[in-house]
Amino acid sequence: MAVDAADPGDTRWLTETEMTAWRPYMVSTLRLRQRLHRELVEAHDVSLIDYEVLAALSATATGSMRMSELAALLGSTKSRLSHQIGRMERAGYIRRGKDPEDKRGVTADLTGDGAAVLRAAAPTHVAGVRAHMVDLLTDHEQAALGSAFTRVLGHLEQLDE
Repeated sequence: MAVDAADPGDTRWLTETEMTAWRPYMVSTLRLRQRLHRELVEAHDVSLIDYEVLAALSATATGSMRMSELAALLGSTKSRLSHQIGRMERAGYIRRGKDPEDKRGVTADLTGDGAAVLRAAAPTHVAGVRAHMVDLLTDHEQAALGSAFTRVLGHLEQLDE
């Protein structure tokens, strides 16, 4: 059912130009994540979210991060991340620890096995990101996307504070 864009209410319906930006963004983001996930699973038996957790931890000086901080970085809820970390802990990629600065806090700590999986999977992930997005865009388009979505992310983070 089509919505009447001439609705007399206060709704600011998307224009054709805005819809042309919105809908392909939504579908392509979902399909890109699905493609990257499939490539990682087929080549390394590791999910995209597992890869993202491992990459986030490896980017820290200690290979460790508070669970709440990790959830925020990944755009996840603490509950969903806790379940994910539990699965990764059983696989031997992560172990939970106590935050040395706040004993009530829980950390996710990268293990040697997790680091090895990340090292093996990283080239596949980077090749996928390049093939399915980065190399399809000009330098100008990459800069514009980076700027636009940094602004969107900043706005959403402010709403969550």
